Parts: sequence; structure tokens; C-alpha cells
Amino acid sequence: MKKNIYLIAVILVVTLLVGTGFISKDGYDFSVFSTEGLELNYNVPTEAEYASLMAPVTPRFYLFLGKSYVGFKEALGFKESRGNYHIVNDYGYMGKYQFSRATLRMMGLKNADNFLYNTRQQEAAFLAYTSLNKWVLRNDIKRYSGRTVGGVKVTESGILAAAHLAGAGNVKKFLRSAGVNGFEDANGTSIRYYLRAFSGYDTSHIVPNQKPRIM
Repeated sequence: MKKNIYLIAVILVVTLLVGTGFISKDGYDFSVFSTEGLELNYNVPTEAEYASLMAPVTPRFYLFLGKSYVGFKEALGFKESRGNYHIVNDYGYMGKYQFSRATLRMMGLKNADNFLYNTRQQEAAFLAYTSLNKWVLRNDIKRYSGRTVGGVKVTESGILAAAHLAGAGNVKKFLRSAGVNGFEDANGTSIRYYLRAFSGYDTSHIVPNQKPRIM
């Protein structure tokens, strides 16, 4: 008896739901869904148009690094390689900052086979080498910063950039000879040019290190 009552109740509920789902048009006001008077665009883009809409957009902003340390290393990296981590020049100098294998070995990197593909290692190498040059040239930085040598005003960042180009020893010769003993690399770039081009950046936080190691 209970099963029959339960079955009848289920049938009534189903009948009610089905019945209310098929209300006639005459019994319902569809005017609320009208699009009359609306400006609608039913144009669907072609596959080519859609592809162009999905094309990457170059952001319109400029990152101003000023005379910060980041500005210093990015400017130097751009001058050395146009910021290309993966480049090797005709003389075998590698990466964004154009290091030789001998310089990398001196700072503890014995295997440089993966150097071009390790951006963190390249940045660490730059900081390590700059800290070494700052230690070698610490007395010259104190003595010549703010002075004019060979027609160029000398700054700490200019000295460090010139040392990256020519080596600390050649920078010492240039400064101590009042600019007479110059240096140019294979591309004709001089110490004097680097002293001027990279003048006035903030490299004060770089700690001089006699034996830096690339981590």
C-alpha cells in the first residue's frame, strides 16, 4: 500500500513538471526578450582576422633605469653584446658581458660549456668580475675620482667599465700616465670612451673582492 502511494506521488510530481515546461506561446509574454530597437553586430571575424586579433602586442612603455647599478650593468651589457646572453664574438668572448674562458676560470668556473644558456651565471660573473676590478683599482678610484684625466672626468663607474673593457692593469696605466698610455680593443673601443660613456653610475654598493667566485 505504501509503495502504491509513493508511486502515485512520483507520477503527480513528474506530470506537474512536464506540464509546466510546455506552456503555450499564448500563455506567456515573450516581449521581454525582444531585440527590437537594439543595435546588434552579428559579424563573425574570419579565421585570418581572428589570428590578427590574437597577435602579441608590444607594450608601450619605457623602463627608465637612470644611473642605478642596474642601469650601469644593462648599459654595459648592451654596449658589449646588445644584451644578447647567447652570443659568441669572433674572438671567442661569450655572453651578454663578453667574457673569455680564461677570465671565467680565474673566478672559479672551470666548465663554461653551459655558460651561454645560464643567465643567472652570467649576471653572477659580471658582479664577481666587477668586484674584483674594484679591489684591484681601489686606490686609483680614491685617487682619481672627480679628477679629469686625458680630457675625461673620472668616476668610479667609469673606471669599472673601462676595466671590464681593457683589464684593470691597462686602466691603471692610463690613469697614472695622465691618459698618455691608452688602450683600444680589437673593435677600436678605447678606455677614454668607456670612462666617458659610463660615467656617474651608482656602483657604491659593489664590495671589493680579491678572490671572487661565481656562485
